[in-house]
Amino acid sequence: MTAWLSILGIGEDGVEGLREQARALLRNARLVVGGKRHLALAAPLIGAKTLPWPSPMEGAIPSILAHRGEPVVVLASGDPFCFGVGSLLMRHVAPAEMLCLPAPSAFSLACARLGWSLQDSAQLSICGRPIETLLPALQPGARLLVLCADASSPEAVRNLLVAHGFGGSRIVLLEALGGPRERVTELSGPPDRPVAALNMLAIELVAGPDARPIPLATGLPDRFFEHDGQITKQEIRAATLAALQPFRGGVLWDIGAGSGSVGIEWMLRHPANRAVALEPRADRAARTARNAASLGVPDLLVLPRAAPEGLDGLATPDAVFVGGGAAIPGVLERCWAALRPGGRLVVNAVTIETEAVLFDAHARWGGALTRLSVERLDRIGTMRGFRPAMTVTQYAVVHP
Repeated sequence: MTAWLSILGIGEDGVEGLREQARALLRNARLVVGGKRHLALAAPLIGAKTLPWPSPMEGAIPSILAHRGEPVVVLASGDPFCFGVGSLLMRHVAPAEMLCLPAPSAFSLACARLGWSLQDSAQLSICGRPIETLLPALQPGARLLVLCADASSPEAVRNLLVAHGFGGSRIVLLEALGGPRERVTELSGPPDRPVAALNMLAIELVAGPDARPIPLATGLPDRFFEHDGQITKQEIRAATLAALQPFRGGVLWDIGAGSGSVGIEWMLRHPANRAVALEPRADRAARTARNAASLGVPDLLVLPRAAPEGLDGLATPDAVFVGGGAAIPGVLERCWAALRPGGRLVVNAVTIETEAVLFDAHARWGGALTRLSVERLDRIGTMRGFRPAMTVTQYAVVHP
């Protein structure tokens, strides 16, 4: 099919910054869709019906598809496929039916103003996302480019940096990039004037002595998690993540989540990873949600349910970790049946009863059984010695 949907990137310079092909598409469109700001910028060339984006934006998709085969233009800020509307439209329209003419992204414009290398800067957005998603990116010496949600975002981000020991970082506020109202301001404290709604931050991170960056390794210190003792301990957790083998975009079921430490670390391995934490105790489920937010993965789905009934309706997993409840009849069978081919099941046990279940599973499905022991230095009267923690039997198996 000939392309009927045109996605045009438009900057703060409005129609003056559009090339002639984009101008012609605007003039000939039967329908023009965009934010109110976009429609105002393109108004001199629009002679057709306009449709401002509703909230949520998906609400406009039926109206767009109703014009399939007619010339439709969708306006977007800068590059539509860089934290833009392009990905939403791609879920409904085939690539052969659309034409995209991007403008420079806000990230590219920011790097041009600051002399930064785009490929060496982390590109993030808190538009429609919790601010806590920035936490994994708070690494000493890193450069961040952060698309802000509104005029209040710069102060909120600054407060986040201070709270996590990065208050000495360099922060540059960039407003209305590419247009006549563009401003670039280095902040030494809270903004001392009203901030434009369209803004972004460039941050050079400086870690203070009290900074607590989230380590890039698996096996975060137990003190990073709020818990009541029901937690997969640091060394065992590192071995558990190694057995689960996270990969980009993988979906994990964390059953009997306790404090949520395994699901949280799964999601920390890559921003595209997803996890569902099942924890039947309401207080522990709430604690898991708090831990997820404090460690920068607030999208962890926490369900106050028990397996196996609580597994109904969940997304198909690429990996399943059972930290509690493995001895409940039907739990391991449901997990095994739900896994994709090549998916991994990992179960930790500390009781004889659960070990017996794992021996039976090993006899049926194969895999590996491993005993993990950890000893920590402790006081013994006036002297010191190594005190063993409970031995963990770990079962790991790959679904054929």
